[in-house]
Amino acid sequence: MIRDFFRRRVVQNTSYSLKGLLATFRYEEAFRIETLAAIFLLPLGLYLGNTSTEKVLLAGSVLVVLIVEILNSAIENVVDRFGTERHSLAGRAKDQGSAAVLLSLLLLLLVWGLLLFF
Repeated sequence: MIRDFFRRRVVQNTSYSLKGLLATFRYEEAFRIETLAAIFLLPLGLYLGNTSTEKVLLAGSVLVVLIVEILNSAIENVVDRFGTERHSLAGRAKDQGSAAVLLSLLLLLLVWGLLLFF
C-alpha cells in the first residue's frame, strides 16, 4: 500500500516535470536554442573529458544553463501572470532571472575553457 502510494507519487511528479520541460521548450525560444546546444555539447563533454570529474564538470555546466533558463522562465511567467503594468520590482525580478542565465553561461565558458584549453 505504501509502496503503491510512493510509486503513484513518483509517476505523477515525473509527469508534472515532463509537462514543465515540454512547456518550456514549446514557449521559450532561448530554451530551445540552449537545448539544441546541449544536444551537441553533452556528448562532446563526455567524450572530451579525460577523467570522471572532468566529464561531470563539462556536462554539468551545460545542464546548469538549462536549469537556470527554466527557473528564469518560471519567474517571468509568474511576473507576467500578475499584470502587464510596469513595476520596478517586476522588472528587477525579470532582470535578475536574466542575470542568473548570463552567469550560468559564463560558468559554462569558464569550465569548458579551463578544462579544454589550459
